[in-house]
Amino acid sequence: MDDACCSVFNALGDKTRLAILAMLKKRECCVSEICQPFDMSQPSISHHLDILKRAGLVQSEKRGREVYYRFNGDAIVECCGKQFKALDLILMKK
Repeated sequence: MDDACCSVFNALGDKTRLAILAMLKKRECCVSEICQPFDMSQPSISHHLDILKRAGLVQSEKRGREVYYRFNGDAIVECCGKQFKALDLILMKK
C-alpha cells in the first residue's frame, strides 16, 4: 500500500474527521463555521483539517483572513481504486 493511501485511510479512521468531511460535502466552510457543531477548540479542528488536507481529502483556499475548505472526493476514489486493483477485487452492482 502506498503512503498516500495510508494517509487517506488514517484520516478516515476518526469520527470527527468523518463528520467534518460530511459537512464539507454539502458546502465549503471556513474553520470558524466548521467549529460550530463540535465541542472542540479551533486549534483541535485545525489539526483535524491539517490531517485531512495532507491526505488530499480536503482542499483549502485563503480568502482575506479566512481559510475555506472543500471536500475532495477524488482522493478516496483514487485510493480505493488502487486498493481494489492491488487486491484483485471487483466492485459489482447488485
